[in-house]
Amino acid sequence: MHKTLRLPSMPAALLALWLFPALCLARTPGADECREAGDFIRKAALARDGGITEADFISRIRDDIEIMQSLPPDMRWFVQDEEDAEFLLAAATEVFQKPRLADEHQRDFVKACLVKARNKPKYSL
Repeated sequence: MHKTLRLPSMPAALLALWLFPALCLARTPGADECREAGDFIRKAALARDGGITEADFISRIRDDIEIMQSLPPDMRWFVQDEEDAEFLLAAATEVFQKPRLADEHQRDFVKACLVKARNKPKYSL
């Protein structure tokens, strides 16, 4: 005779509340993501040196950010929230408005990102 293990039923609302933090909380980008975003900023400077205009680059990054923000937080790359989007956009804009060597932009971005990550709550809504 088979006995089936039955778990007590949990109302859907209670289950949703239990899962809500895992589904909706944005996490703070970590050191690896700061380095990856730094690589992105470096490549922005290289693209600038290769002739892409600020308007074209910023338009493309805004489109990318919009796509990232349409994904659930746990599937997003660097841009977890609006603050992250503004941070990345500001760095990309600086690449064009205050041109320096690509490696300098990368280094300064990673340093600022790591400081920002240390001062940001681990999770935010």
